[in-house]
Formats: sequence, structure tokens, C-alpha cells
Amino acid sequence: MDWMVTQVQAVEKVFESLDASIQQFQDNTTLHCRWGCGKCCFKPDIEATILEFLPFAYHIYHQQQAENWLEKLRQSKDSVCLILNPTSAAAGLCSQYPHRGLICRLFGYSARTNKYQEKELVTCAIIKTEQSAAYHQAQIAIQQGWEVPVMNQYYMQLHAIDFDLTREFYPINRALQLALEKVLHYYAYR
Repeated sequence: MDWMVTQVQAVEKVFESLDASIQQFQDNTTLHCRWGCGKCCFKPDIEATILEFLPFAYHIYHQQQAENWLEKLRQSKDSVCLILNPTSAAAGLCSQYPHRGLICRLFGYSARTNKYQEKELVTCAIIKTEQSAAYHQAQIAIQQGWEVPVMNQYYMQLHAIDFDLTREFYPINRALQLALEKVLHYYAYR
């Protein structure tokens, strides 16, 4: 099988597992994003790895839009993710929601492990304030052993797929650009 297809499928498998875990966590806690919010996407210092955006780049390549996206990314001075579509009328503002990166999937419904090896929910201020009762109940439940996706465990799964494409974090638009360049370079010689 084609190396690129194998890589993309392996990443998508991790994403499918994560999405199922997040859905279970949301069902258990009732925590949810506000319809059409996307406020977290406007954060200018989001970082990502190349590998987590390989499915996006692969999809864009097969839609014959890779060169256009690459040019847009190369010329942009914006630090906010270019996949973001602030005019969207959907649940979120991501124009490529099925192909969003790992960081985009994790934020809001995952935990980090603190220095005491305790899991701490990583979510936004809006969820913490507008859903404070459910947020505090979720925190307690996590301390009591409820399952919650843990960030570093998912990054390690990607790391196991391809060390080179996950060893460095880039500003999100740079990660998108490098993923597109990787796909274009790969298929230029096929």
C-alpha cells in the first residue's frame, strides 16, 4: 500500500478513537460547545504537528485544491488558523471540520496530567462559566476515575505513527503548510 495512504489512515484511526472517547465523555458530563462559537480557534498561538494535518493535506490534494491552499498559507501573515471560517452558519467555524487536527479535537474535552499525576480537564472559559455545575461535576468525576481522553496519550499515538512528523510543533498555519508540502512532494514523484 501507498505510504501516504497508510500514514493518513493511521492518523484517522487515532482521530476516530479520540472522537468516540470525547463523545462518551460529553454524554457522561453534558459538557458541550456553544452553537457557532469557535472562540478557541481565534487564539493566535495554537501550535500543531505536521502529522496531525496530514489527513487535511491529503484530502485537499485529492480535491485538487492543494496548490491554492499552499499559496494562501504562504502569503498569509495571519496567525489565526486559515481553516477557520468566521462566517460559517454551522455548529463550529471550521471549514474542514472532518479533517481538523489533533489539537482541535482535544481542546475542551480532554485532560492533561499535572505534576502530581492527576488529570485536569482542559477546556475553555466559556464552558467553565456557562456550564459551571457540569464542569465541576466532571472535574470531580475525573478525580474519581472517570475516563477522559488524555492529551499526551494521543500525541504519543501520533508519535508512534511517525516520529519525524510529530517531533516538532509549529504555529498552526505553518503546520498546515508543511503538511501540504509533504503531500505535494510525495505525489510529485509518483
